[in-house]
Amino acid sequence: MTLEFLVEDGECRTLEQYLRREKQISRRLLVRLKHTPGGICCNGAPIRTVDLVKPGDHIVLTEPETGAGAVVPAAQPVPVAGETAHYVVYDKPPGMPVHPSQGHHQDTLANVFAAGYPGLPFRPVYRLDRDTSGLCLAAKSAYCAAFLQGKIQKRYLALVCGRLTQGGTITAPIGREEGSVIRRCVRPDGKPAVTHYTPLSWNEAYTLVSLTLETGRTHQIRVHMASIGFPLAGDDLYGGSTRTYSRHMLHCTAVTFPDPETGQTVHLTSPFADAPLL
Repeated sequence: MTLEFLVEDGECRTLEQYLRREKQISRRLLVRLKHTPGGICCNGAPIRTVDLVKPGDHIVLTEPETGAGAVVPAAQPVPVAGETAHYVVYDKPPGMPVHPSQGHHQDTLANVFAAGYPGLPFRPVYRLDRDTSGLCLAAKSAYCAAFLQGKIQKRYLALVCGRLTQGGTITAPIGREEGSVIRRCVRPDGKPAVTHYTPLSWNEAYTLVSLTLETGRTHQIRVHMASIGFPLAGDDLYGGSTRTYSRHMLHCTAVTFPDPETGQTVHLTSPFADAPLL
């Protein structure tokens, strides 16, 4: 993967200062580039990171090959909501894991990525549970993955059991439940977790809720909504009814982030096709 930057107006600074402060190049990637022949060039010639850069300089970074690992390429019809040379945003269907695991070696989003981008390692910027559908962003380079950390805003839609008519904020720490490797729960010694929720529509059995997160704990939405008495429909792990739905009804419906190349805001959406009450 090749990255190109044109140095714009600014104070005198070294190449390392420019790349670290203005382009969010991680220290780890910068070290790798320094040890790669031709990894860092300025105006067509190699340059040291301690050298000064000036407006108009053309910087080219060539990332070293890392290999794609042992993920088996397996093409599947997963829609793409947005794509550039730096990232791809999949509209993941429910039932598809993001990463391979026991019993899931060729039916994951990682397999789909390996089929679409041979030779590139799979770098999802965030993870969705297997049964959570919706937008999942994967970086095509180490630079993009580092650049996007902490800069992505996501909005979810969930169908919860019961009639919920008022919104609010859940601030409750989440940790692993004693004796379980899967279940999480609200516990005083857990990690801080904050969820904002707004009911959109409801009937006597279910409520469609919009949610945004300030943190990204495992099962956060599922645990928090269950903790206030409104578990997700179909989520039998946390007390949700499976009478109508066979999977937990959660969907990543919108993502907003800065484009790693232009800095412009990217906003993508995906409808929650499986949910009623829309």
